[in-house]
Amino acid sequence: MNALDPLLEFLSIPSVSTDPAHKEDVRKAALWLGERLRALGFRVELHETPLHPILYAERIVAEDAPTVLVYGHYDVQPPDPLELWETPPFTPTVREGRLYARGASDDKGQLWAHVAALEGFAPRVNVKFLVEGEEEIGSPHLLPFVQAHRERLRADAVLISDGAMFAPGVPTLTYGLRGLCYLEVRLKGARRDLHSGAFGGVAPNPIQALGWLLARLKDERTGRVLIPGFYERVRPVSEEEKALWPHLDEEALKAELGVEVLPGEEGYSPLERLWTRPTLDPNGVWGGYQGEGSKTVIPSEAGMKLSMRLVPDQDPEEIAELAEAYLKEVCPRGHRLEVRRLHGGKPVLTDPQSPPMRLMARALEEVWGRPVVYTREGGTIPVVAELKEALKAPIVLLGLGLPDDNLHAPNEKIDLVNLEKGLLALRRFYELLAEGG
Repeated sequence: MNALDPLLEFLSIPSVSTDPAHKEDVRKAALWLGERLRALGFRVELHETPLHPILYAERIVAEDAPTVLVYGHYDVQPPDPLELWETPPFTPTVREGRLYARGASDDKGQLWAHVAALEGFAPRVNVKFLVEGEEEIGSPHLLPFVQAHRERLRADAVLISDGAMFAPGVPTLTYGLRGLCYLEVRLKGARRDLHSGAFGGVAPNPIQALGWLLARLKDERTGRVLIPGFYERVRPVSEEEKALWPHLDEEALKAELGVEVLPGEEGYSPLERLWTRPTLDPNGVWGGYQGEGSKTVIPSEAGMKLSMRLVPDQDPEEIAELAEAYLKEVCPRGHRLEVRRLHGGKPVLTDPQSPPMRLMARALEEVWGRPVVYTREGGTIPVVAELKEALKAPIVLLGLGLPDDNLHAPNEKIDLVNLEKGLLALRRFYELLAEGG
């Protein structure tokens, strides 16, 4: 059997957590993973939630052995738009040393490296797995589970691979993640759609109002968010910390994105804007007629989805309250505004010099043959802050993906060399930990 066959099978399960039509597929992915871990000698439990199950597994070799908790998620983002995929999203395909499929990098592929590292390998280390099926929808049921089972989850280190290396061939450890506040905003005008000839000039137009709202969320010149109080709790970054960061090739980034400029908040470098500054971005807008040809209609409703990436010490709930109050204040007359809080996550900083981080750095350097770089990351893994707070254990964020892995987009992929070397580095980490590191 090809060594990749189990991963290909895992990736073929369309475990899209946000789509109720795939609820059984999400469960199937959890059961599949549980069987693989059971075959490796783990005691496996499936804990039901109102949505998707949480998988917990443990392999305890000795009470006095060091303990590692591995966190990951088996759910994936929707594959839309399907027409932009070169090969079907749930038909895993290898091309030129890369594996293409939804979930290849986020997070099934990276999670699988942790499972595969333990096949035929049993170091004197207790290993626990905590794997959820709701990460892509904000992990609504994981925090209560962690709080209720914190004693069972106790560990000397928490390993998480759900991120990216800084660049190809550059082993990377991440010590900071931005948080998230995600809102859905709906604007309502008349009680029904209206003919634009019969009512244009007297009826409120939610699409126009939506444009006015968007224009008042950020300053066009400085790029700063205009919500009062938005930056009040933002923690400054020291020059000493910035001196640790790797060099960013801005021209290469522009070429990768296919853009001529890197817009953002005035007065900050691209890395600062990516890692240490909060942002606000519309992620979707809708309203009115979207079909072929014309339809002269004034819609009764329009809306948008907004994501705000947060940094220490911003709180998602506080930011949601500030944003909602501001939107209501500047909402154009004649419109009714509704704000839904979809999900969020707290920002987190970990200690880049904790003993487990130093051990992982040594393992990575041995496998890759070059020094590790330390980075923050612009994305959010909601559970990291909760695990850090609940378990009081050092967090090791080991990204095995790359910035061009097309996360949440068509043609998601992962480079196979990163999985192979990541597996070897994980084994070396366990060896060092077992030796008393």
